[in-house]
Amino acid sequence: MTTASAFDEDVVIVGSGFGGSVAALRLAEKGYRVRVYEAGRRFEDDDFAKTNWDVRRYLWAPRLGCFGVQRIHRLPHVMILAGAGVGGGSLNYANTLYQPGTAFFTDRQWRDLRDWEHELAPHYATAKRMLGVVDQYPHTGPVERIMSGAADDLGVADTFRRAPVGVWFGKPGERVADPYFGGEGPDRTGCTLCGNCMVGCRVGAKNTLMKNYLPLAERRGAVIEPLRTVTEVRALAGGGFAVTTRRSGSWLARGRRTIRARQVVLAAGTWGTQQLLHRMRASGALPSISDAVGRLTRTNSEALDGAVATHVPERLQLARGIAITSSFHVDERTHVENVRYGPGSNLMGALASIMVPGDASLGRRLGLLVRRALRAPVRQIRLGSLRRWSERGIIALVMQTADNSLTLSLRRRFGRSVLTSAQGHGEPNPSHLPQAHRAAEAIARRVQQEGGVTTEARGSWPEVFGVPLTAHFLGGAVISESPASGVIDEFHRVWGHPDLYVVDGAAVPANPGVNPSLTITALAERALSYWPRVGEVDERPAQRSAT
Repeated sequence: MTTASAFDEDVVIVGSGFGGSVAALRLAEKGYRVRVYEAGRRFEDDDFAKTNWDVRRYLWAPRLGCFGVQRIHRLPHVMILAGAGVGGGSLNYANTLYQPGTAFFTDRQWRDLRDWEHELAPHYATAKRMLGVVDQYPHTGPVERIMSGAADDLGVADTFRRAPVGVWFGKPGERVADPYFGGEGPDRTGCTLCGNCMVGCRVGAKNTLMKNYLPLAERRGAVIEPLRTVTEVRALAGGGFAVTTRRSGSWLARGRRTIRARQVVLAAGTWGTQQLLHRMRASGALPSISDAVGRLTRTNSEALDGAVATHVPERLQLARGIAITSSFHVDERTHVENVRYGPGSNLMGALASIMVPGDASLGRRLGLLVRRALRAPVRQIRLGSLRRWSERGIIALVMQTADNSLTLSLRRRFGRSVLTSAQGHGEPNPSHLPQAHRAAEAIARRVQQEGGVTTEARGSWPEVFGVPLTAHFLGGAVISESPASGVIDEFHRVWGHPDLYVVDGAAVPANPGVNPSLTITALAERALSYWPRVGEVDERPAQRSAT
């Protein structure tokens, strides 16, 4: 085996989102030399965009000079919203930290391996403490009344609840010493309910990973390198890996660097981790990766619809609050949350469209859209305007525990390999959700009642063309009992490469039906709890043969 002195680091972690941040802190605590590579930039609170019209600070397109927090990816069967930056998706997620129900833990993909609900319980508790979860959003405004009323109208009033969120609700705008970690973490400022959580919290109230795991990891010696994109992870003949990076956004190969690490943790988000696994398998850099890579890729069976009004009465403060504050269940497997952007952050309104039946043919959908637009053109112009869009509407984020999936693979396009998708195991991944349309229509009726304004349920342009939106792209390198059915074992070790780990959303084996950030954190806490301290015996059983 290669000697320890041959390695530049004990562990390289690819990505700094919920999985990578947990790995960085827990491994640094156990005495490992840790280096974290993050493709995105590092943000201080003042660095975030004031609104999402500041495209260079908001969107991620590094080769065009945009180094923001919002990634957008496109596959034939789904459009994906993801995060970028040191702290990963925590920078632009909605602070929402639900724990999934029993259906997730008993999904057939992994139910026979462990009693997951019981085993993960203490790790959920740790994740909640680290992320500063408040069990219920503490404020009530028009949106919360509208959501409660919509649940009542749909006959599911008993399912309405306030969201558990990771926000410091101190005195609004008042800065205090770290209230979470005995002063070891950064100072915090009380939430002002500005609504721009998903653009990036400039106040300092949002409990991003830069307020907990990552600064604590750096205090213990972990090194974080921003703006470094990992392009190759290659298994070495004597053990360990060569990890090659380049500067994010660079057009040329200059600035490439390679270091050696005894172990590697892939935590680049589902998109980034799958890209690496597919490409390294195809190139022979990681030749033993299971054929199951890309299978059981999940979208959380999501839809993004909503309701928008023609104008905004003074009393209808739809943009005041944090990003997500409440939810209800349309049925036992369909969960609906309100989502908001703050005043001025109207860019994402460009994705909204007139709602049309998702089960119709494309030609009929387009025909209906045109007819509805022509039937009341002035009203549709007012509804579709981006002016004060975030203040005039409520986004409805709809998620399901349904057992549907996609299968991702590589294909050649314009001389390079890119990810593509096909329908996978289980039910077909939905292009629309009838439950989402019903929820949006109920919310629209309640907005109209609350504000006395003309309101209409809205869909999205990708959905018109049969492509749903998801903010929770999961799976494709899932936990499994063997390499025939997944990519990693129950300790998150990659089958055939036991010193390589997947510790992010790509490992999630089923649709949780709720925001997955807390679950990814809990899974990571559990996986890292099994690592030995430096110098101690590894008590995990040896990985079974991948053949």
